[in-house]
Amino acid sequence: MRTTRREFLAGGAAVALSAGTGHAQQRRLFDSHCHIIDPRFPIVPNQGYTPPSFPLEDYLAQVKPLGVVAGAVVSGSFQANDQTYLIDTLGKLGTGWAGVTQIPNDYPDAEIAKLGALGVRAVRFNILRGRIDNIDDIVALAIRCHAVAGWHAEIYADAAALKPHVDRLSKLPQIAIDHLGMTEAGVPVLLDLVAAGCKVKATGFGRTKVDIPKTLESIARKNPGALVFGTDLPSTRAERPFLAADIDLIERVLGPELARRTFWDNPLALYKVKA
Repeated sequence: MRTTRREFLAGGAAVALSAGTGHAQQRRLFDSHCHIIDPRFPIVPNQGYTPPSFPLEDYLAQVKPLGVVAGAVVSGSFQANDQTYLIDTLGKLGTGWAGVTQIPNDYPDAEIAKLGALGVRAVRFNILRGRIDNIDDIVALAIRCHAVAGWHAEIYADAAALKPHVDRLSKLPQIAIDHLGMTEAGVPVLLDLVAAGCKVKATGFGRTKVDIPKTLESIARKNPGALVFGTDLPSTRAERPFLAADIDLIERVLGPELARRTFWDNPLALYKVKA
């Protein structure tokens, strides 16, 4: 039976989380994809959607028992180009945590450098939610952000839509694709990008429409350094929220060594943080 978000965030949270805590003490997890939704800062409705509050304190209460000790806070479509929430959050989290932000195409180099000094490590292009749809803009901004601050680019899209652009995206210094590329039709495109050095977030299992075990195996076979784990909490707009059992699934499919790389080594290298 599907777990609803209300059940998860209310009394069902303890049940859902307990499913995957058996190995928490043996694991160190880098959560490469979480959202912090703090109503003290600007929230912009996207496609008619406004998310519920999910402050940093709620996030940490859910993930610390799982072994999360570092991670990346990702700007959602509903945060548009606001940087104030991200600066505040990274200031509270400190060492081991990175930021993934959204910025307009004309964002000044000096401001990119300032965000980099505060812990931002990537620029995000949210194609699926209609925030960015021009490949020329993506390529130009990704190149500039890398040149100025060493950022990689993260893309939220149905990977199938990226097929015409594989050659151009493959030439970028570093990209990462969210949520296993979202669709079965996108998996072949995703694997072409992985072969060229792309990273893939093992996240959003409750929103992606792929054969998760098969896709994880295919990516790891193509490049053992490609997969990076994330919770996707609070799983806004997903059919089901993140479950701690998703962690166990990754370990079961990949085996201990590849899972360890996915949980820790790969994301640390991608985000260039020490933890």
